[in-house]
Amino acid sequence: MVKGFLSLRNVEFVERNVSTDLIGRAELLEMGFDSTPVTVIGEQRLPGFDVEAIDRALSELGAI
Repeated sequence: MVKGFLSLRNVEFVERNVSTDLIGRAELLEMGFDSTPVTVIGEQRLPGFDVEAIDRALSELGAI
């Protein structure tokens, strides 16, 4: 859902599959999360799929 939402907003993103990417999994755990999705926008780490939080973070960066 996050991928589709970011695509609709024409925002570039990097997807990390933590079930196959061991480095990505380690980074997720280092951030204090053990489940996905977690969207990192700038310095913000947004767990789950929260449209308002994602839009707010993108707006703060001037991405939308």
